[in-house]
Amino acid sequence: MFKIIEKEHFSENVVKLVVEAPLIARSRKPGHFVIVRACEGGERIPLTIADADPEKGTITLVVQQIGVSTHKICALEPGECLADVVGPLGKATHIEKVGTVVCCGGGVGVAPLLPIIKAMKQAGNRVVTVLAARTKELIILEEQVAPWSDEVIIMTDDGSYGNKGLVTEGVESVINREKVDLVVTIGPAVMMKFVSLLTEKYGIPTMCSLNTIMVDGTGMCGACRVSVDGKTKFVCIDGPEFDAHKVNFDEMIMRLKAYN
Repeated sequence: MFKIIEKEHFSENVVKLVVEAPLIARSRKPGHFVIVRACEGGERIPLTIADADPEKGTITLVVQQIGVSTHKICALEPGECLADVVGPLGKATHIEKVGTVVCCGGGVGVAPLLPIIKAMKQAGNRVVTVLAARTKELIILEEQVAPWSDEVIIMTDDGSYGNKGLVTEGVESVINREKVDLVVTIGPAVMMKFVSLLTEKYGIPTMCSLNTIMVDGTGMCGACRVSVDGKTKFVCIDGPEFDAHKVNFDEMIMRLKAYN
């Protein structure tokens, strides 16, 4: 059993959980994820590890309440336990010094982006972070990304906070004023698609972290399959990060609608 140590509401439907998982905390790297079950017989939910404290033996998860299982997870209180937390899974993010890195996250996509921002900064890069959401209330982890960013740009659809506009407008504003060597994008599939189209136009290497439907997390079920450069890949074992310019986002978006 994996005890919940802390709980914080980022918004009405987004919850941060600090969970006791010492083995995972010690071995986790940026880009890794876990498979979580709220209770015995419950649904398996893939969640990226937003942060970890090896000394305390804890990992941080950010959960958005969407269906029955995520509501069960978010309803748990400190002192209660998750039935299973399996990981770390997936391939770790490739981190190196490249120059200027623009990290853009939409909604809860900022959670998996946070460890990448930290690692990119620690590697000696200039990091510009673009956070985007529909409204001010849905912007998360701004205080956590700020210490690891040379600049934080906020974009909201309704203009209630930061700049009014889409994440692509924030990214393009940076591209137009300075040389960008790498873009990292994590968020809704349609957001990553349009960030990819933008950066492809400018010839900037771009990495995305995919959020496909996932069941077992070990490559056996095939539910998370995507087409990358015309080849079938499994997000759980080949990813979750891929060259965004090679991902067939239209196919991925269609598959994400399977249970709508």
